[in-house]
Amino acid sequence: MGVSGSGKSTVGAALAQRLRVPFGDADDFHPQANIDKMASGHALDDDDRRPWLEAIGRWLAERAGTSGGVVTCSALKRSYRDLIREAAPAAVFVHLEGSRDVIARRQASRPGHFMPASLLDSQFETLEDLGADEAGVAVDVAQPVDDIVAAAASWVADGVTDGVTDGGAR
Repeated sequence: MGVSGSGKSTVGAALAQRLRVPFGDADDFHPQANIDKMASGHALDDDDRRPWLEAIGRWLAERAGTSGGVVTCSALKRSYRDLIREAAPAAVFVHLEGSRDVIARRQASRPGHFMPASLLDSQFETLEDLGADEAGVAVDVAQPVDDIVAAAASWVADGVTDGVTDGGAR
């Protein structure tokens, strides 16, 4: 999870490969109307997000009890994560966090993405950090991708092995 440009697709794909589980990119779950709305510079509202979040939750639920899976998703608000957990109660979140400056530089390096940099401020305004009672971990995106993936994989492995999570521990 994280704002646009935080590296969700890159880290998610690498994490899925490392864990040897299927990977889903949240961008592929958006209905075309959402993509068109964002591409025109308009932020999605909660009504726009609901079917997208429900689809992501279903994708995770379909993989529960098997090898699992990694899916990227901004999941900026607690209520959004709750929608995902309604379908996939065992879902855990890796919050890719970074400063606005770091994220803005990353966004500038990916021309042609449908999410314009002009919406970055609205993403930061919407962002709610993981709650202490949420299964998840925050990882700083200012470090190399391999280090981010290693930290996330280690945290996931510890949680799966121990049957516990650190509820938003950093």
